[in-house]
Amino acid sequence: MHKQGNYPPPENPLFSILHTKLEEGEIKRCGNDEPSEPVSVTNGFYGISFKNIVSGEILYGRTKYDCSNGTLIFTAPDQKMVYKGIAFASEAFHIAFHRDYLNGSVLFDKIKKYSFFDYHVNEALHLSPKEEEILKIICRNIEREYNNNQDEFSKDIILSYLETLLKYADRFYKRQFLNRKDINQALYTRFKDILDVYFDANYFQEKGIPSVEWLASQLGVSQRYMSDTIKAETGKTAVDQINMYLIEEAKSLLLTPNTSIAETAYRLGFEYPQYFSRVFKKKTGMSPKEYIDSKMLN
Repeated sequence: MHKQGNYPPPENPLFSILHTKLEEGEIKRCGNDEPSEPVSVTNGFYGISFKNIVSGEILYGRTKYDCSNGTLIFTAPDQKMVYKGIAFASEAFHIAFHRDYLNGSVLFDKIKKYSFFDYHVNEALHLSPKEEEILKIICRNIEREYNNNQDEFSKDIILSYLETLLKYADRFYKRQFLNRKDINQALYTRFKDILDVYFDANYFQEKGIPSVEWLASQLGVSQRYMSDTIKAETGKTAVDQINMYLIEEAKSLLLTPNTSIAETAYRLGFEYPQYFSRVFKKKTGMSPKEYIDSKMLN
């Protein structure tokens, strides 16, 4: 990565921070000197890029990042990225670290819980000026320690700053989801529409209960992004929403004449009626038979 950008070798082979400060009105281009020539890279490390991007686009896998001002971009290892005519202004940071750098630290396991590393469609973090300044201070502290003749304390201090940066990013992402309520509602509506189409086509019986991964692919977003959006919008996980959809359809099917509990279970994609009965009771407080009997008494 350092060779690609014509930077000096990193101070640590498993961790790097690059800092670019530009004069007011100055623009820097990423990659080739020829703006129209895309640059394709696949990195074996986590990346955190803080750039004020003014033109160009970034493809992450087969999808595109929203390159708006004040964008913080997170990338996971072994993901293909294509930079097309990227130009940025103002102060910029790029942090890269290998998973092995986290060995023995609390971040080794925690890193998996930060869902923004898996985002890949219009899911970059957009920062307010105050939020930008908070993260810039942390990045400057990391840079200062990184270039301060690294010793036995350096790694722990850098990891502490890195964890703080990720915690703030997590906070700001949750704020972003709350501030995008209309977008959240639209995605949740499409989520339910996909389930309706799937049910009407009898795919529950033919193909089984759709997975969260499949539903996310139909929406054109990542699994983590879909799950976070639905949780922010409804307070329940995507899996909970799928189960609730199944229960509502089951209530109707169970009351259909000449339809057995087993037939209802198979129609909804359950391989075993016993499992369907357990899920139904967990969600409604009644077994399917108790539900049928209660409706017959009304």
